Amino acid sequence: MDTVTPAPVSKVFLVDDATEVRVRLARLLALIRGVEIAGACGGVGDTLGRILASQAHVVVLDPCFAGETNLRLIKALSRAQPSIISIVLTNHGATAFRRACQAAGADFFFDKTAEFGLACRAIEAITHARRARFA
Repeated sequence: MDTVTPAPVSKVFLVDDATEVRVRLARLLALIRGVEIAGACGGVGDTLGRILASQAHVVVLDPCFAGETNLRLIKALSRAQPSIISIVLTNHGATAFRRACQAAGADFFFDKTAEFGLACRAIEAITHARRARFA
């Protein structure tokens, strides 16, 4: 009997303090073949532990929540699991903040107000590359 190996998926974890953003992003990503939402949270509690437990390949996060900027999560994620691709999606698009996120270990940086679609296309490209690599 032939067995078919399922195509690999990109497991994506969403971190944003705005529920509407997490829901919108999850709906858009669900339209991409091979993307699975591994989990989501508002950036409170044990976010790093939840991300790692989800076995996500990609994390989309806004490091600005609860009125503070938290680059520690990006740094901790980069150290704990460097294979996870971190994508910052935030309303704080200043060049200095972009550089700080990249210095902390972010792989991609997108402005929510102008580049929401670009972030989704980046995840689609990552998923396509994963599928090609494991085909």
